[in-house]
Amino acid sequence: MSRIGRMPIAVPAGVTVTIAENNLVTVKGPKGTLERVLPAELEIKQEGSEIIVTRPNELKRIKSLHGLTRTLIKNMVVGVTEGYEKVLEINGVGYRAAKQGSKLVLSLGYSHPVEMEDPEGVTTVLDGQNIIKVQGIDKEKVGQHAAVIREKRLPEPYKGKGIKYATETIRRKVGKTGKK
Repeated sequence: MSRIGRMPIAVPAGVTVTIAENNLVTVKGPKGTLERVLPAELEIKQEGSEIIVTRPNELKRIKSLHGLTRTLIKNMVVGVTEGYEKVLEINGVGYRAAKQGSKLVLSLGYSHPVEMEDPEGVTTVLDGQNIIKVQGIDKEKVGQHAAVIREKRLPEPYKGKGIKYATETIRRKVGKTGKK
């Protein structure tokens, strides 16, 4: 019945996975090290170059944790080998981004520039003045930092101004029409 939870996780060459007591999983790879405490109810074991997550019973709570645990481990393995990246676009007249050391300075039409410090383990790279790439090995941190940047000026539906994900499409609305 369970689809995702039962799939084995392939561990590529150059990546070491250690499973300590209380399901503390540590993944070391070419890009860095990630560690996370996973639910103790599930059994995580390494067989050769694969990691298998098994559940002890069919309780609803355990079943829901099964796929989650497997996906979290998979995200850690992908993070230390390839890393994660979110691309944001800034649209609008006078809207731009600049980098000062580890600070991201955004000009978004407010009376003041918005300054944001890069969190630990996440870097922001500018591609021109209106494309921001958020990169890191932890998928959760990368996604959260990209969401916080986007929140500073959400895209609006009339002119499409604001910060949006590169893959996102903004549903446009028709504005007011003049008197006849």
